[in-house]
Amino acid sequence: MQPTGRFITVEGTEGVGKSTNIAFIKALLESSGVEVVLTREPGGTPLAEEIRALLLSPRRELVNDDAEMLLVFAARAQHIDQVIKPALSRGAWVLSDRFTDATFAYQGAGRGISWERIKLLESFVQAGLSPDLTVWLDLDVEVGMERAMARSEPDRFELEKKTFFEKVRAGYQRRCDEDPDRFAVIDASHSLAVVQQEIARALKERLHLA
Repeated sequence: MQPTGRFITVEGTEGVGKSTNIAFIKALLESSGVEVVLTREPGGTPLAEEIRALLLSPRRELVNDDAEMLLVFAARAQHIDQVIKPALSRGAWVLSDRFTDATFAYQGAGRGISWERIKLLESFVQAGLSPDLTVWLDLDVEVGMERAMARSEPDRFELEKKTFFEKVRAGYQRRCDEDPDRFAVIDASHSLAVVQQEIARALKERLHLA
């Protein structure tokens, strides 16, 4: 029988160190003999990456909140169909930089879209698909924004004010409170060595990684 893969997502507000720690997780999984499919949201396929560019590019036109959310889910539908489900079905482990928790946090808590409406789209698009483990890198918003601004030119989301990201962080906390068994909360204010030690512990305990 073909083994079923595992689905790991990494979440957090801007500047929490997702890219660095995702690379660490990928290396850790591969050292255990796991095939890893590294991907991201929005994105992961050519079409979904085009949608990502639409979403992240700063623009003078005011983007309607519902339009933003629907674009996110359109990219996700393509991503699930073309990347995530095929990888899981062949036994690979999918490691994604963000997934639906980000929609609840950014479009739900941040933009003010009701969670009931997001849950309808979640059910429709994902048909029960959910991560096995979500690593939430939690960090003070002001610290994260300083890191993000020093890193590169800000995208459309990074141009938002601190109050927006405070709402986003609260949205992640709400998601964690609703499904604590799925979340591993990592304090990203610690040193990189400590953060990665905690991530490795979570992977071994939650997913029985060797």
